[in-house]
Amino acid sequence: MDSPASIVWFRRDLRLDDNPALAAAARQGPVIPVFLDPGDEDKWEPGPASRWWLVKSLRDLDGELRRLDSRLVIRRGPAVSALIKISSSLGVQKIFCNRRYEPSAARRDQQIQRSLAAAGIGLELFSSTLLIDPNTVLNQTGEPYKVFTSFWNRCLQLPQSAEATAVPASLQAPSRWPESMALIELSPQLDPASADGLEHCWQPGAANANKMLEQFLHGPIESYITNRDLPGVAGTSRLSPHLHFGEISPRRLWTAVRQVTQSSAQPGNPRMRQSAEAFLRQIVWREFAYYILHHFPQSPERPSHSEFSKFPWRRDERSLRAWENGLTGYPMVDAGMRELLHTGWMHNRIRMIVASFLTKHLLISWQTGARWFWERLVDADLANNTFGWQWAAGCGHDAAPFFRIFNPVLQGQKFDPQGSYIRRWVPELALVPDKWIHQPWAAPDTALEAAGVKLGKDYPQPIVDHSEARERALSAFAFIRAMRASSQAG
Repeated sequence: MDSPASIVWFRRDLRLDDNPALAAAARQGPVIPVFLDPGDEDKWEPGPASRWWLVKSLRDLDGELRRLDSRLVIRRGPAVSALIKISSSLGVQKIFCNRRYEPSAARRDQQIQRSLAAAGIGLELFSSTLLIDPNTVLNQTGEPYKVFTSFWNRCLQLPQSAEATAVPASLQAPSRWPESMALIELSPQLDPASADGLEHCWQPGAANANKMLEQFLHGPIESYITNRDLPGVAGTSRLSPHLHFGEISPRRLWTAVRQVTQSSAQPGNPRMRQSAEAFLRQIVWREFAYYILHHFPQSPERPSHSEFSKFPWRRDERSLRAWENGLTGYPMVDAGMRELLHTGWMHNRIRMIVASFLTKHLLISWQTGARWFWERLVDADLANNTFGWQWAAGCGHDAAPFFRIFNPVLQGQKFDPQGSYIRRWVPELALVPDKWIHQPWAAPDTALEAAGVKLGKDYPQPIVDHSEARERALSAFAFIRAMRASSQAG
């Protein structure tokens, strides 16, 4: 008698390689690959840019499955009713999926597991999203780490994770396939400019994730330690959206970079080793962001340092719109915000600069910025987005102190000295000399005239003076410090 079919529930693991849930199901017998669009069931539903990537990635996954004589079944949630409906119609007794670690998703998985069990259906969960289970790493008092360096040092002491699973040689099809909705029904509404920009900049899917990894390992990684902060240079992997959607596993990524480290251990190439180790450290920063989100589930809405809940954030719609659209008058900030609008992505150094500007120059809340990024990023990841914004605002665990206020002019001069990044994304300043590209308002009239720029017409004047904004931010922070001191004294 043939084995009953099992469901593999794909979520943030849109790949066949190193997918333990898929590998386990394939060993059991026939497999029904399923993706469920959660819709309103998920509080953190993907924004338009992220959903654009999701649809492309699902199409790629379906193509990979069809090469194994299988296919992807797409349904809408709620998850419990959709899974039970498919299972009851085809006699499915077991469902396999990989864990999600976002607090709401983890709670929902527990509820789904209980509901399925009541219907006589088993749900087996596997680990593939992270290298380290957040529950297994605690300090000597049994509490979660709040400082990255301590977390990093502890992680280095842990045994290596299990071997990656290979792509199944074949997938046995069920006796009949359940109905599936058309993938086009999941497509987001995008304005033509955004759609063109995303299409031009990205190729979602597992095959391209692996291609980009190989390109990174045979080029940029050698100079990663020096070039990773230069937005005008192709010095990073740009794998973040592929990693977010699980088109490549962190284990495959870690192993591939480790091999580079080991093969470059000879004294003749210390920079390669240093660069590879610096990149591995960034992978663990991602782990730390998930670790913090897991242990402090309120962090997407509330600051980790509670006194910041009383911070005197401002409501300034005009300045917020200028920031969102890259019209602040600060070229480094504007270049980053326009890159985001056009490509759905932003260089990490620029993310820090624009976040610092919003929260400290404009005193607009980090939650507001995090929401804008969530809607616009193709790699909109709850853990990393939350951690990054709380870090920039100075209110998170192991965050930059609030009084560390990035000067966008100095940041530009240091990390984009010739203004190549600015000239790409703020083309109206393309002919401004290097000396003035980061502060066009300080340029002589003759220099601006020769560059064809009239401030206030072709490019805006700064919406805020840096020195005044810095003093205003420090005064607001002094209020928080005074409140903290008063609380401690009480």
